[in-house]
Order: sequence, then C-alpha cells, then structure tokens
Amino acid sequence: MMMKRRDFVTRLGGAAAGAGLLSACGKKEEASSTVKPAARTEYKWDMVTTWPKDFPGLGTGANTLARLINQMSGGRMQVTVYGAKEIVPAFEVFDAVANGTAQMGHGAAYYWKGKNEAFQFFSTVPFGMNTQEMNGWLFHGGGLQLWQEAYAPFNLIPAPAGNTTVQMAGWFNKEINSIEDLKGLKMRIPGLGGEVFSRAGGTPVNMPGGELFTALQTGVLDATEWVGPYNDLAFGFYKVAKYYYYPGWHEPGTTLEAIINKDAFAQLPEDLQAIVMSACRVANQDMVDEYTANNNAALHELVNEHKVELRRLPDDVLLRLKELSDEVVQEVANKSDLGKKVFASYSKFRDQAHDWHNISERAYLNARA
Repeated sequence: MMMKRRDFVTRLGGAAAGAGLLSACGKKEEASSTVKPAARTEYKWDMVTTWPKDFPGLGTGANTLARLINQMSGGRMQVTVYGAKEIVPAFEVFDAVANGTAQMGHGAAYYWKGKNEAFQFFSTVPFGMNTQEMNGWLFHGGGLQLWQEAYAPFNLIPAPAGNTTVQMAGWFNKEINSIEDLKGLKMRIPGLGGEVFSRAGGTPVNMPGGELFTALQTGVLDATEWVGPYNDLAFGFYKVAKYYYYPGWHEPGTTLEAIINKDAFAQLPEDLQAIVMSACRVANQDMVDEYTANNNAALHELVNEHKVELRRLPDDVLLRLKELSDEVVQEVANKSDLGKKVFASYSKFRDQAHDWHNISERAYLNARA
C-alpha cells in the first residue's frame, strides 16, 4: 500500500527529532565526562596510649581499634597509634586528648582518679563486677551514660575499648600466709585496689608497665600486679619474682577505655561517628576473646616450663581484703554527688547480677568441676 504523504512527513520529522536528541545526549555525556568528582574529606587522628608500643593484649588492643576504624571507614579516617612516651608519658594521656594534642587515647579510667575518684568505678572495683557484668552494666544498665556525663566537663567522650578479664593477685618474693605478711611491702597496685592495700599495711605504688621488671629486679618494688599470665609472661616477671598469687581480688574484670576529644568527634560526619563508636565496641569484645584464649597457654608455660610457684591467697587474707574493700569503695562513693550516683547504679546492677550468676554461671562451673 502506498504510504500517505502525511504519514511520511510525520515519520520523517520523528526521525529527525530522534537524531537531534541522540546528538544532544552525546554532547551532554561528553561534557559530563570532563567534570571531576568532589574531593573526599579525609580525617587523620593520633591515638596516644598508656601502654608500651605493640605490647601484647593492651598495646595490640589499641592497634586493633585503629585498624578497625581505618578499614570500616574505607580509608576516610586514618588513626595512627603511639605508645607511652612516644608523644606523651603514659599518665598524661587524659590531658593530651582533652586539650587536643591527640584526638584519641587508650588507657584505663582508674589512672585518672586525681581528676575525680568516681572515675575508678568505670574501670574496676575490688571484689566487684567481672567482665561479663561490667559490659552488661555499661551497655545496658546505664553505666556508659554516667561515664559520658563524668567525662563531659573535660571535653572528652569515653567508650569501653577492651577488658583484661579477671586478673591475678600478683608477683611476690615472699609467701603470703596472713594479712600481716602484706605489711611493709612496696607493691605496684593502682586504683581502688591500691587504697585497700594501703589499709592492709602495704605501700601502693602506681608505675607504668614498662618500668615494672627493673623495679622488681632492683628492689624498688617488693611485689607487683600487672594483668595475668598472657601479659605477665611477656614482661618476664618469672625471672625476678618467685610466687604468683591468685585470685585477682583487686581487678575482677578491668574495662579499658577509648577517650575521644569531643571537638574532633563533632567534626566527623554521622557515619564516621558511628564507625568510631562501633569499632570501640568490637575492639572491646575482641580483647576479651584474646585474653581468654592466651591466658590459658601462658599459665601452662609459666608453671610447667618456668617452674613458677602458683599460690592461692589464704581465705582469711581474702576475707580481710574484702572488708577493707567495702570500706574504701563506700568512702569513695560518698565523696561527691557523681560518686553517689555512679555507685548507686553500679551496686544495683552488681547485686542483681550476683543473684542471677549464683544460679547460672557459678552453679554451672561448680557442676562442671
């Protein structure tokens, strides 16, 4: 059939329009290909720590946190870790992050008790909550909100970033058969445990981990606690001390912290803020897993290869330390409104956890034994 003239003209016009459209698209694509993508904002942070550089568990825990942030951010954040003394001494980490010398720190809240004695409740309490209970209180019992409130006046944001699990009572060069044997001893023991040790007649000393071996070797210290088999083996304490005592009454589950400069944190976009806080939580659990795995093997090596004498503190010593601990903790709580509020929250959670763990964790472990 012959195409009508009107149809032919219509089709011809459509083809021309299509050709024009394709030509225009080609020009737009060509033009758009010359537009450069917007520059990506990158954030470079320094993390100062209270630990020796790359020290197993503690120092490597800080490394893990930095690596998680770097990887999860796709390289938009780069956190560089510095050990104690590389930028600031171990016990100046809090102030260095508060004043912006570094954007981030890694340590433990009981090191800063000079700022406010209530800070110690966020690290560990003698005869207090273990690791599992501390995490429960901090993340689901209101503890973290109180911690953030406590650090806010210092321009800091705290976050749990590790836990060493229950520690050992320490290394001694004399047997401990009664509470009298603690009198006159110079022992490295920080935090609330140090105050309890003082009331038992000893002399507590707060000293960075990197100085402990020499202090024991030269007699500056008579005894020291540090962490547990994993870390104590790495420091070689078995070479300069004879007796290794347990249980770690003074540190039943020590929370380590990331402290973040509030101004630096506010400059991050929301997704990077979420990455930093999520990385802290992952690092917190990762350290628990690392200590659980490595303390086992390290204890066997200390006892079986290095012939360390493993001893349990006598019951009457533990009983007296518990009595002194109750006095010290209550006094610290009563020193400030913050202390009262934090200890009320801590105690309520601890008591409820105690009731539950009596019929769960304790009952199971007794049955397994």
